[in-house]
Order: sequence, then structure tokens, then C-alpha cells
Amino acid sequence: MSVPSHVETRKFTRGLRKPGTAAELRQSVSEAVRTSVLVVKPRVVEPLDYESVLVQRKTQILSDGLRDMLQFPLEDFQVCTLPRQIRTFYPSIPPHALREAQNLFVQECIKSYISDWHVVNYKYEDYSGDFRQLHNKVSRPDNLAQHVFEVDEDVDKDEDTASLGSQKGGLIKQGWLHKGNMNSAISVTMRSFKRRYFHLTQLGDGSYNLNFYKDEKINKEPKGTIFLDSCMGVVQNNRVRRFAFELKMQDKSGYVLAADSESEMDDWISTLNKILSSSFELAMQDKRNGDLHDDDEQAKSDHSSSSMDSFQSARDIENKMRNETRLKLFTLDPDLQKLDFSGIEPDVKPFEERFGKRILVNCNDLSFNLQSCVAENEEGPTTNVEPFFVSLSLFDIQSGRKISSDFNVDMNHPSVKALLPPSGAHNRTAAPDSPQAAQPTANSLTESAIQFPRQGVFSVTCPHPDIFLVARIEKVLQGGIAHCAEPYMKNSDSAKAAQKVLKNAKMACSRLGQYRMPFAWAARPLFKDASGTVDKSARFSALYRQDGNKLSNEDMFRLLADFRKPEKMAKLPVILGNLDVTVDNVAPDLTNCVTPSYLPLRQKEDAADWSRMVFEVEEFVPSIAKCSQPFTIYNNHLYVYPRHLKYDSQKSFTKARNIALCLEFRDSDEEDALPLKCIYGRPGGPMFCKKAFAPVLHHQQNPEFYEEFKIELPAQLTDRHHLLFTLYHISCDSNSKASTKRREQVEIQVGYAWLPLLKDGRVIMNEQQVAVAANLPSGYLSYQDNSSKQHTGQEVKWVDGGRPLLKVSTQLVSTVYTQDQHLHNFFHHCQSIESTGQSGGELIKYLKSLHAMEAHVMVKFLPTILNQLFRVLTISGQDDVAVNVTRVMIHVVAQCHEEGLEHHLRSYVKYVLKAETNLTNGKTVHEDLAKAMTTILKPSTDFLTSNKLLKYSWYFFEVLVKSMAQYLTETGKAKVSRNQRFSASFYHSVETLVTMLMPHITQKYKDNLDATRNANHSLAVFIKRCFTFMDRGFVFKQINNYINCFMPGDAKTLYEFKFEFLKVVCNHEHYVPLNLPMPFGKGRIQRFQDLQLDYSLTDDFCKNHFLVGLLLREVGGAVQEFRDVRQIAVQVLKNLMIKHIFDDRYSSKGQQARLATLYLPLFSLLLENVHRFNIKDVPPVTNQTNINGRDDHVMMTPTKNMASPVDSSLHKEVFGVISGTVSPHTPTVSSVRHTDSRSSLIGTDSANGLSERSIDKPHPLDKCHVAGVLDSSLLRCDKLDQSEVKNILMCFLHVLKSMSEDALFNYWNKASATDLMNFFSLLEVCLHQFRYMGKRHIARTLEGSGSVVHERRSQTLPVSRSRTGALHMRLQQLNSLDNSYTYNHNYSHSDADVLNQSLLEGNIATEVCLTVLDTLSIFIMGFKTQLSLDHGHNPLMKKVFQVHLCFLQINQSETALKQVFTSLRTFIYKFPCTFFEGRADMCASFCYEILKCCNSKLSSIRSDAAHLLYFLMKSNFDYTGRKSFVRTHLQVVIGVSQLIADVIGIGGTRFQESLSIINNCANSDKTIKVSSF
Repeated sequence: MSVPSHVETRKFTRGLRKPGTAAELRQSVSEAVRTSVLVVKPRVVEPLDYESVLVQRKTQILSDGLRDMLQFPLEDFQVCTLPRQIRTFYPSIPPHALREAQNLFVQECIKSYISDWHVVNYKYEDYSGDFRQLHNKVSRPDNLAQHVFEVDEDVDKDEDTASLGSQKGGLIKQGWLHKGNMNSAISVTMRSFKRRYFHLTQLGDGSYNLNFYKDEKINKEPKGTIFLDSCMGVVQNNRVRRFAFELKMQDKSGYVLAADSESEMDDWISTLNKILSSSFELAMQDKRNGDLHDDDEQAKSDHSSSSMDSFQSARDIENKMRNETRLKLFTLDPDLQKLDFSGIEPDVKPFEERFGKRILVNCNDLSFNLQSCVAENEEGPTTNVEPFFVSLSLFDIQSGRKISSDFNVDMNHPSVKALLPPSGAHNRTAAPDSPQAAQPTANSLTESAIQFPRQGVFSVTCPHPDIFLVARIEKVLQGGIAHCAEPYMKNSDSAKAAQKVLKNAKMACSRLGQYRMPFAWAARPLFKDASGTVDKSARFSALYRQDGNKLSNEDMFRLLADFRKPEKMAKLPVILGNLDVTVDNVAPDLTNCVTPSYLPLRQKEDAADWSRMVFEVEEFVPSIAKCSQPFTIYNNHLYVYPRHLKYDSQKSFTKARNIALCLEFRDSDEEDALPLKCIYGRPGGPMFCKKAFAPVLHHQQNPEFYEEFKIELPAQLTDRHHLLFTLYHISCDSNSKASTKRREQVEIQVGYAWLPLLKDGRVIMNEQQVAVAANLPSGYLSYQDNSSKQHTGQEVKWVDGGRPLLKVSTQLVSTVYTQDQHLHNFFHHCQSIESTGQSGGELIKYLKSLHAMEAHVMVKFLPTILNQLFRVLTISGQDDVAVNVTRVMIHVVAQCHEEGLEHHLRSYVKYVLKAETNLTNGKTVHEDLAKAMTTILKPSTDFLTSNKLLKYSWYFFEVLVKSMAQYLTETGKAKVSRNQRFSASFYHSVETLVTMLMPHITQKYKDNLDATRNANHSLAVFIKRCFTFMDRGFVFKQINNYINCFMPGDAKTLYEFKFEFLKVVCNHEHYVPLNLPMPFGKGRIQRFQDLQLDYSLTDDFCKNHFLVGLLLREVGGAVQEFRDVRQIAVQVLKNLMIKHIFDDRYSSKGQQARLATLYLPLFSLLLENVHRFNIKDVPPVTNQTNINGRDDHVMMTPTKNMASPVDSSLHKEVFGVISGTVSPHTPTVSSVRHTDSRSSLIGTDSANGLSERSIDKPHPLDKCHVAGVLDSSLLRCDKLDQSEVKNILMCFLHVLKSMSEDALFNYWNKASATDLMNFFSLLEVCLHQFRYMGKRHIARTLEGSGSVVHERRSQTLPVSRSRTGALHMRLQQLNSLDNSYTYNHNYSHSDADVLNQSLLEGNIATEVCLTVLDTLSIFIMGFKTQLSLDHGHNPLMKKVFQVHLCFLQINQSETALKQVFTSLRTFIYKFPCTFFEGRADMCASFCYEILKCCNSKLSSIRSDAAHLLYFLMKSNFDYTGRKSFVRTHLQVVIGVSQLIADVIGIGGTRFQESLSIINNCANSDKTIKVSSF
């Protein structure tokens, strides 16, 4: 009957033509079904009162050997203080700043910059996450064993060559010999010799055969074989023929062979003798190791009573062998290798100064073409002929902002510097009245070290290609710019011109050395791209002459906008010279660096070399939230920019043209007041000076300025602090004819202007227009303008009628003063409350106004603002204050998240927050915050705020937790018992808060998924932390109440929420003690064996082991839901169990066994759903198409399996009748299947197997009996996915492997007959599910050929009862193996991937096989009587035997099969009656499978199978009282014919070899020598 080879598309699918819709339909149908059936909510089980149970059972706990698993450790958390790390040698706060500061805001800012970090440490926090976060990292064992599987052997390999040659590395020889005729009746004569080709080969069991052939083609059948096992020795025999030798056999016969030469003869004799001696040693060794069961046989035939002992020792050895290389199953779990960062909490770092992209600027040289020697004697180097001064800064033409302060450089040669008058500041340390004075100077940073900076570090927060480094060059004031630049613009390099310029320069320097004038500028781009790649190749442009009318920053931006347009730049006048400045990235270990406040950075002592100082240049960070970061250091700089003076219409002074503007900073307007020494000096001058000048423009009445003055502000500013500008006319004319008196007077005073710093308590910032006065009376600050107020004393004389003539702008870079009105007002009000002690209703108004605070201000002062809000939270007795504080906090937190800055909040909560109890009213942060949160969550309140609270609830819960920890430590209550730690009102607040959250989460999830998901997770984390601080019974109740809000049949999202919640809570570091894994029986329990262990989820179990009970109940409920929900639930359970395995606190065997007792109810949960484990998902289970050896070859050679299935079924039926397995009346349908390899026992009465038959015949489990887990009356019958089944079975196998034997016996004794049967069915499912499919299959799966669409479809195929249909279905399943379990199948699938995956799957299969074997051997040991009932022909025995056969029917590794064969020997030995009495069905199926193994491609398996078959025959022989072994003989004959019928191809040498091994066994077995065997 032909079968279409292609897989047909189902009509249903064709009709849909929409992939994936079927799955959707199925889900909607299943939901509809579920909603139409009455869903019963599981009973609520109240948790135990944990604290009182601990007290009641104190003695039991303390006397328990594993008491560490029952108790929380004593010191579980600690509150500690970490010193704040700073970058600089000494703190940035000036010594007296905190004392001087009177303003609350300044005080709080300073406090937040000097306070240490306050941290709560949880001692076992490493254990409180997912298994992936355990510190002993969970990884796969490095050197997994390379298991050998037959399925991986080369299919096309010539089977003879497979067995040729020595598998054990022994000797091989081949060649022509003359063989004497062995007919003993005729003596050997010369004539009777025939020339034959001899081939010596070693078998899998180590024995040797000598095959002979007619010619050299040894892949044909040999003419004969000499079994060297029976050979006693080899001797020379020259009687008949030259070069002859004889092989003497055990039965006194012999073989005579002759070689062609003496050397050949010697060679053969020595080779054969070597083999014989090695074989003898092997045999002796076998004897010593005890071919155990042969010895047992001997003991039995001697009627010795010690047979049980010898079996006991056999079992010990068997176990020892098995346990040597065992792996933890979960280490092989593919999920273990998947990277999953979902559960990982972000790594929280303390606040620190962070910078943008940092660039190191090296100023090397500025040289002009006009050069000469400046020394009088004309000895010395050629240099520039006059001093030049450079200032560098960054301009951003995208935003039109100057984004850095000026970096001033003096690159003049010392001989040129000498032209200037001395500034008198050399080699002094910081002047005593400077703001930074009196600091302990680490590494003695002297002024001389920072006199002449050459290297600056610029920082850019938002790099892009339109940022330019601009250099402005100035020289000593001399005259007009054009006039002074002229000599520098000519090409003729005449020494005469240079001398002339030098002469003028010397005169100007001596007279006007302290005044400068603009001269030239240059620029270069900084970055290649927006990612901040430094453009190192770019050079500075030509040096362009400054235009006296285009000096402002606005003009500079216009020039830079044309910078990349050569045609525009070509029009600018160029000065001939070169500015050599290089730009580079900053090395991470930059040494000898000072901050913009001249504070040296920390570095290794030996690295200090202050000769090459590096200066950090202040960045003007844009005022937007995403570029801002919380301040961490004290910084208080004011930058002043005089912009423009309009003096063309003034009449007060006769001469006012070359105008110099001088700036001072004063704190008084008294007559004798002195300026403060706080203006940063220029290179070569003092560090700080009292006054500074802007460059002078020659003959300009309306000068523009670009000068930047940098002032260090005092910590406390008052209304008296102001800037004082003095204007001078500078006389440039140095005409010698003029009178000496006139010549001496360089500067003439031409006006004053002043600007108070504070307005409404804040520093003024925007551009100011200031009037200029001609005189400066005392008390001038009160004359703000020319208003007609009456002033006592001298009047002010205003220039130009008091019009605002001077334009000035300022920029504040301060971490202690804010520009924000709302923030300022709030702190100001708080200060007044503190002083008066009255809170008043005003406070709420100021709190509400904080919502209008600018985002960047909020971020910069984040710690200070939050600290103050927490202080205000507990200050007042009114609840609405607390609620409004919380609202502001919600606003702040939401804003930070929206700007992507939540890490700042995490840093704040972890390191900064110090929740203090209010001493006046005893209020605590945690209690007041919990109440306020509850109020905000009330349904009546503003839903936007409550949604934000849900979305960012993590912050508030973290605050509650930290506040609780700090409160317990401060009050010393951490030492008292749990129920006395917090007030009843706080417990009530927490309960109300949890209750209030529930409806929000369960009802809002559709409209507001993110918010509800976050709230659910945060609540879980909070409740998990409560176990550390609060009454644990109370916490259990909260969990119970919360979980009870969820209903069966909820939407998938709610299931996700529920299991996410359970996952987090169950990840608590002390999850095990919380579950109290100890017996809860009445009275004293003497032994662990007497335990009333729970194998199902009783109410008592759920109460006493609350968390695990809850989790298992919920998993049990979820398994009744649709696929996605099931997968979520099972994953949570599995991950938790993986965590237990790798938790090094519970690594001992006893601890793992105790842990396993918590998961025993998993048994009942699995057995209730066993009818849903579809073995058919896994490729072939029943062997209908198994025509080619072990079943998986079907995949390799799909063409062969078409060989008439009907014929083979006929053969089987005939043989079945002969061998007594089938009664002649059984209808053919069942007999087709039933001596078949996969389900050899299904035709018999053990109908509990999960087998092919169970499709035809209703399964006893399909009856909807009540599921104990769920208390519901409905059981689902849809099948589970392969990946789900594998995950559940992983958990099951882990429990099975970990639990003690006592617990296992306890279970088997309690289990009903049906449950016991199903338990073994479950073991079979395990073997099928984790079977190894072979590298070829893995490669195909990785390539994705078995697509998921197929796989889903194959589960919904109708059951076809015809043979062809079944075959067709099998092929479909083969095509559609679920590839969800292969790991990393998204990448390119190299051989390495396939190898890796096959290594993993091979090890899993072997480990599962060994685990099941262990379980079986324990069962057989304890239940021998039950198994032996009815001569071993009872359903239980059949089931157990079926599991044993299952091992042989599925691909196993060589390692596993060795153990399987050992177990089977034990099985035959213990239950001979099963095989040799009554019906022969078990013996039949056993022989069939063993014979198939005799044809294995692996020699070791062939050898073991042959030995086992021999053992079966011998056992049969002994069982019949050493009369005969007819039954086994017959079954073997039938088996062989069946194999021939199944076209397994047993004609080759492999099978022959196995038969010869059996022959050898018989020959060498001395016990049966004398018998009729």
C-alpha cells in the first residue's frame, strides 16, 4: 500500500490560509468553554501564625538536625554608614561655609554634599533573586561526557567494516594460510589442505574469532569461523606439512594451519599466543569483579542461603557504578543557558560627579611671522617681538551658546614675559583672604604651579560636529587694531620692521602693561560626529584679525556659521602666524589635575608633578533635565560678562574714548569699604585678585566687550553684595613732547556702575541694563536709579540723565543657590516654619507650587529636595500636608522617569535617604507615607496621580522598607520579637494599603498595563522585604488576601501578574525556613519514616507550608488553563527548584531530601494530569514503522518503511499464536500492534499504559474524577505541549532523585493501584520525552525544518485507525518535532551548535534514564512480594516490566545501556517465574528487544546484549532444574524470524558476531559443561 511521501496540508488550514489563526481559535474556544462551565474558586486556606508556631515548636526545631533550614539567621540586616568618596584631596566645601550659611536651602545643600551614605545591607541578599543571580554562578558543567549513541553511528557505513578491526585496540592479522581438512575420521594428509584467506578479528566483548574466506573479499560471508575463546593453545606441528601449526581446542579437537614461510608461521603463532594470554587475563579479571549474577546462579544451584546477601552487594556495586558520574538534571536544562535579564535589579551606584565627553587641549605654541630677538644684547632665541595672550572656549552654533568658561593661556617666551611689569604674585601660596585659603594644601599646590597653564580639560555633555574651539588672541594696549596688526600682515620679513615694532612694544609694555586690546581670533571644529569622536586631524584656521565692531559673542556665532564656506572666509583679513594647539581624548588616569575651583584631584602620591598642571574647564551644561544630574559637590561661581557701553552721548567727561572697564566684588557700599579678593586671576598673576580689567578698544566711545570675569561667591550672600564697575579713560598717547605730568597720568576715571547680586533672595541672572554715575557717594546702593527719592548725604550725579548705558549679563554656576522661584519660596517658607514653629495652611500652597518647578532644577537638587520633603512629611499633624508632600513626590518621581533618570532615584533611596522619626510628635516616615499612599489610592481622588503612583510605586515601597529598617535600628527594636516591633496602627496602614492596591491592579490592567504591572511587581518586592522586618504570619495573610483577588479563568495578563508576584515572594532569601520543612504530626514523632508526608495538597499542607502550598495550588489551577498560562506557571515552579539546587546553603544530600518533602504534592498534581501528557508529541512511541533497526532510523531512511506493513503484521500474528502471546481469536487490529517493539504488552490486561491502545480504548483516567488540587469538578482533557511536559517532568525527576528512599516507600505504600500504575506510566513518559533523537535530527530541528505550525497541527490531527493512517501520522510527527526545546535555535547553526546541543540532549537522556533506573531498583527491592504475585503475571509486574523494556526501545547511550543490562540481569534473576512460567508474552517481547540489540551498530552493546541473552537462556535452563531451555530457545527463534519479517537486516556480520559471543559464553561456562545444555 503506497503512502504519499509529502505531508498533506489539512483542508481546515487551507481554508483559513492564515497561519496561527487556528491557535487563536482554539484559545478562544477553550476560553468560551471555560466561561460556560461553572468555575469553582478554590477554598481559601488560612496560613499558620508563623511567630506563635515558632514559639510552640521551639524544642522540635532546636532538636532537628537540619535546624538551619527552619530558622531565620539572627543578624539578617544591618544599617550602616559608608564614607562618601570624593575626587579631590580635600572637600569642596570651604571650611566656614556651613557656619556662615543662614539660608536653609544653602545649609541643606551643603549638608547633602558632606553627609555619608546611609545603606541598609541584607546579609543574604545574594540569595533573594532568581537562580541566575546566585553568587555561585549557575552554569553547565564544563566537561560534559561525550555519550555514544547508536543513532549517531554512520547509517551508510558498511556494517562489516563496522565490526572489523579491533574496537578495543587489540591485535589484528590477516593473510593466506593452508587449512587442513578437519574431518576427524580422515587423518590430515598433505592433499587435504586448502588455501584460504584468514582474517583475525576482535569482537565487542573482547574475544577473538578467526574467520576464513575463499578470497580476499572479506566483506562477504566467511566460509567458517574458529572461536579462539575455546582454544587452549597454539603449537608448531611439522608432521604433516612444513611451516604448519595446530590450534588445540577445549573439546580435544584441533585445527591444523600452514603458512608459506617460517617467518610467517612464527608471526601467526606469536600473535595467536599473545591473544590467548590476554584473553585469559581478562577472564580472570571478570571472575574477580564477579560477573555477579553468574555467581548468584552458582550460589543458587548450591542451595546456598546467602543469595540475598550477594544480591545486596550486587545492588551496592550497581549503585556505586551508577552514582559515580551523575549530574544534576537542572544543570542540563536548556533554559539555564538562556540569557534572561528580566529579574535582574539594576546595579545602583552612589551619586558621583559625572562628565560629558572629555577633551584634553594642549597649548603648545603661538608664533607670528614677524620675529626677532628681544634681548638688549641681541643674544638669545628669535621670538615674537611682543607678548600675546590667548583664551580658549567652546562655542555651540546649533544652540547659539558659549558652552564653556574661558581657558586663559600665556605661551610667551620668558624673555618676552620680561617686557611686562612684574605682577608681584610669584611663589606665594594661596592668599590668606582668598575663599579657598586655609585649606590644608595636599601636595603643597602653590600659586607658582598654576601660574602658566598650558593643558585644559573641556567637557561636553551633548557633542555634535557644530561645536567649535575658539581662540581669542590679545596683546598689550597700544592703539587701533588695524594699525597694530599691519606689520604682522605683510609678507616682507624685514628685520627693520621687527625692530620698529619691538621698540613700540617695549614702550607700551612699560607704560600700559596691565591693559590689553583685542588682536586676532581663530577656530577649529572639535568633533567629527554626534557620538563624540574627537577630530584630531583638524587644525586651527588662519589667524583672522579682530574687527573692533564685531567683538560680541553674537558676532562670533555669525562668523562661525560661515566657517565651512571658503568664499566667505577668504574675505577676512589674515594675520600671518600659527597657533599650535592639539586636541585629544582624556586618559582615564589623568594626573596633576585641578578642578575649576583649583582643588587638586586625588592621585597616587608619587605621581604628583605639579610642573605640568592640567586644568579642568567649567562646562555650562544646557538647562534641560536629560542633560542634568544631581549635584554632589559645593561649587559657587558667578561669571560676569560686560556686553556694551553706550558713551557717545555723555556730556559729563571731556575725554572718554579708550575706555577700560574694571570690575570689583564688594559686600558693602560704605566709603572705606574694600573689594573682596575673590576674582580669579589671569595667567602669570595671583590666583585671586581684588579687581580685573576688560580689554580696551582704541578710540571707541561705544565699546563692545567679550571679557569673562569669574568670581568665587561667598557661601552666604546678602543684600549688600554687589558688583562695582569702574570706567577709566586710558591715555595711549605716549608723546614725549607732552609734559611729564600728563604722561604719568595713564588712567582717568570716567564713571561708576553697580549691580546688586540678589533680587527677591535669588541671584539675578538675565541681562541687565545699568545706569552709570559720575561719582560714588557712600550708601550708593540705595540709589538704584535716578528716581526722585529723598536721600540723605551726597547726591549721585548720573551720566546722560541716568539712562541705562551699560549692558551686563551674569551666569551663575552654583550648587547652593537656585534660580527657581518656587523652590526658593518653598525652602524660605520651611525656614520661617522652623523659626516660628507654626506650620499653618500656607505650607500646602507652597507644596502645590513645587509642581511648577523646572525639571532641570529638580534633577540638580534632587537629594536636597527629597530630604526636605521627607522632613515636612512628618512635621505636621494634618493628614493633608502628608498627602500633598506625597503628591509632590509622585510628581518628582514621575518627571525623573519620563526623562529617563530613574537611576538617580534609585541612588537616592539606596544611599542618601535617612528617614528620621519626628521627635516632637513621634511620627515616622513609613507610617505617614503608607497612610498618604492609601489616601491617594482611594477611588474618589485624582486618577492621574493614582496612576502615576501605581506606575512608579517601586520608589515609595523602597522608601517604606528603608524607613522601617532605619526605625528598627535607631529604636533598638530589631532585637525584640516580631510582633512588638511596629505599632498596631502601622500594621493596619500596611493592610489597608495592600487592600487598596488590589482593585487598582485587577481592574485597571486593560487600560493601564504598565502601571498595574509595575505596581504588582513593586508590591511583591515590598511584601518580600516585610518578611525581614515584620510579623511573618501577618505577611502571609497579606499574600493570601492578595492572591485571593485573582480568579480562575482570569485574563492571561492577570495570570502573569499573579505568578510574577508569587515568583518574587518565593525568591525570598529565607524561603525555606518560611515554609518550615518539618513534620507537623501530633505527638512526638520518633523517626522520619513515620512521617505523615503529604503527597497531595491537603489543607494542612497548604497551611503549614504556606508559600510552597500556595504556589503548588496556583500551579495546579493554572495547568487547567490554556497554554500560555500553563507555561508561565510551570516556569515559575521550575526556576524556583533550580534555585534550590544551586543554593550552596542547602547543598548536602540530606538538605536536598528535606527540600524535596516540600514538593511531594507535585506527584498528585502530575497524576491528575497524566492523561494530558501526550507521548505522541515525542516522535515514535509505538513502533509501527520500525522497520530499520532501532526506531530512529526511520528518519534517516524514510523510503524503506514502505515495505508492506500488512505482510509483516500477518507474520506477527502467526508468530504470536505460536508463541502464546496472542489467542487465535484476538482481532487483527490489536494484534497488528502488539508484539510490536513499542507496546509489547498492550495486548494484555495492563491497560494502564499510556500507549497506542489507549487511543482506541477509553483510558481509566479520562473519566472526569474530582481533582483534589482544585476542588473543582472539571478536568481539562486537552494535551500539554512538549515543552510544558518536559518542564514539569524536569521538576518531577528532580524531586524523585532528591527525595529519600523512605519517602518513596512511604508514597508507594499509600498510593492506590491506579496511582501506582500511573506513576510508572509517568516514568515511561519521562523516558520518551527526554529521549535522544540523534545529531541529524538536531541539525534539522536547528535549521527550523520542524516548524511550529506543523507541530501545533500534529496535535490536532484526528486519530486514524488504519495502518497507513498511523504511518502517515508518524511521518508527520517526525517532520514536526517540537523545536521549542532546542537551545539557541535563533543563531546560525554551525556544526558546533549541533554538537553542543547533542551533547546537552545526550547527557539529559542518560541522566533521566539513570534516574528512572534508580527508582525502579528501589521499587523492586521493596515490593518483591507484590511483583511476584500470580507467578509474576500481575498488572503491576507487567507495568514495571514495560518500563524496563522501554529502555531498550528508545535510543540510549552506551553508558546508560550498560546500566540497563545490569538491571535487567537483576530483574531476570529476581523474577524468573515471570519469564519461564505461564504465558510467554514477557519472555517474547524481551527476546525480541534483546535480539535487536544484538544487531546494534555499537560493539559494546552487541556484546552486552549477547551476554544478557545467554544469561536468560542459562537462567531458563537452571529454572527448569537444568533440564532444558525450550521456552527461551523458541522465543529467540520467533524473535529472529520476527526481525527478519521486520526487515531489520540481521543477515550481516554484526548479528553473526553476537551469536558467536553467545557461543563463546556457552563454551567457556564451566558450570554447564557436564549438563545437557
